[in-house]
Amino acid sequence: MQLIIITIAALLYRLVGIVKPEGLWNDEYVSWAIAATPFSDGFIQAMKAQCHMPLYYFYLKAFMAWGGNGDLLLRLTSVLAGVLAVIVMYFTGKQKDKKTGIIASAITAFSSFLIYYSQEVRLYSLLFLLSALSLLYFIRFVKTQNKTSLIGIILFDFLIMFTHTIGFVFIFLQLIALTVLLFKEYKKQLLTVWLGIFALGILVIPNILHIFTKSGISQWWGDFSISKICFLMTDYFSPVLTNLVNAPDIFGYNHSFSFLVFTVIPAIIAIGFIIRALIKNKLNFALFIMAVCTVFILAIAAIMGKLVFITKYTIEIYPILIFLMAAGVTEVRKPILKYFLLGIFFLLNLYYLTFSPVSAPRMPRPQGHKIVAEILNNSKINDGDILLFEYYSPERFKKYIDINKYKTYSINKGNFYEFLNKNSTYKSAAENGKTEFKETFSGGPNILLEYYLKTNILDNMQKNQSLYIIVNDSVALYTQEGMNNIIHDDYAYKKIPLLYLVFSYIKNYTYAYFSQKLNIARVEKMGDWSVIKFTKLNK
Repeated sequence: MQLIIITIAALLYRLVGIVKPEGLWNDEYVSWAIAATPFSDGFIQAMKAQCHMPLYYFYLKAFMAWGGNGDLLLRLTSVLAGVLAVIVMYFTGKQKDKKTGIIASAITAFSSFLIYYSQEVRLYSLLFLLSALSLLYFIRFVKTQNKTSLIGIILFDFLIMFTHTIGFVFIFLQLIALTVLLFKEYKKQLLTVWLGIFALGILVIPNILHIFTKSGISQWWGDFSISKICFLMTDYFSPVLTNLVNAPDIFGYNHSFSFLVFTVIPAIIAIGFIIRALIKNKLNFALFIMAVCTVFILAIAAIMGKLVFITKYTIEIYPILIFLMAAGVTEVRKPILKYFLLGIFFLLNLYYLTFSPVSAPRMPRPQGHKIVAEILNNSKINDGDILLFEYYSPERFKKYIDINKYKTYSINKGNFYEFLNKNSTYKSAAENGKTEFKETFSGGPNILLEYYLKTNILDNMQKNQSLYIIVNDSVALYTQEGMNNIIHDDYAYKKIPLLYLVFSYIKNYTYAYFSQKLNIARVEKMGDWSVIKFTKLNK
């Protein structure tokens, strides 16, 4: 009965705010666009072009074949995985005892982090479910060494690798932990696990190599800082989500009382219970070391500039941390202390979830592409008007607006280098863009960009015809004055991601150019988007 109540509550919290008026944002849109691509028209090629493995796209495609491609259906696929994970975590905790299972399922049910990703059209809700199943069979195998558990480990580890590009890091560490725990008595069984995962892993190696060797710049949004490890714990155990995209460099950036109460206190309580679970428990300690080593390796990769250290990229370890917290609760021998701390933990999480306007289920998606469609539809664009998209290509908005009706141009993530340096290529821009473009960023005439704007747009405009420039403000952050300050500050110039500089420059230059040639009719801002309307009043 307790599990049923917890599961129903988990479902309800995942359904609150499930309809997002802003529509799909960048990463979600990519998920939909790939899954919506027919098998016969580039589906496999579309998957290969992404930075994640393909299982999630097959998962999403299966639901779309049954229920269509509406935003609600797409989000419900993550809700399903999120609710199933609550049940799986109960059985995982139950490997210790029933109380641990109930507590583990409750932590999972009311986790703001998991609720957020249970409403996202991304792989992370499914990945948590697979990781929870892998943990379940890991614990069972350590205890019983039966064939079913062995097969479960191999199967779900393979599915993790087939879902998450860096999942192999976690799986390798899991195999080492399993070997350390059982090597003396169960060498043959361990050899079977190693060989089984290796044999299946061979299938995904080509895709992993392709992903790690291709040039790319759109993902590297920020530098690593120790604060991001702190935010990992607050994201996982408090209701305040900070490191969804890129967290502040300093953990104590917010000195408010509410930050302390809702962010720090729940995380400290969780850490305390996790530490209690490690005392004189070889299995729990091995699990903890797995989690720590996974974080350490990803942090090293982030320091080397190979990825951004974001909480969701470590989600394979989250079932372990939840299990350890639940196990630590049941190990506390003082009932008053135990239930007081656990009560405070759930009270803070549930209060924020239920009443905060920025809680996980209510958190807005300011980069949602539906915002752009709404602005353009309300603008009553005339036949012959021109749309210039900066940062994204026009096709990115086809789910919400019929782009084919308009004449469109785009300076985007795939072609921006063509307008900044005549000798540049995508590969050279990805590797040495800050050096190649520094002089261009400082201002002055840009023959390449000006020629493109003049010959393609300005020269073809008639009297009373309008131009709409669509700008992603979350990337185009800086004015030209701000750009100049950054360029003369070596530390800032090195630290700020290239694409922020590129599209701030593009925005500033195109705005300045058309301001001199056309009349500014309107500027409309909504969410993280700006749409600037210019009209040609003279011949």
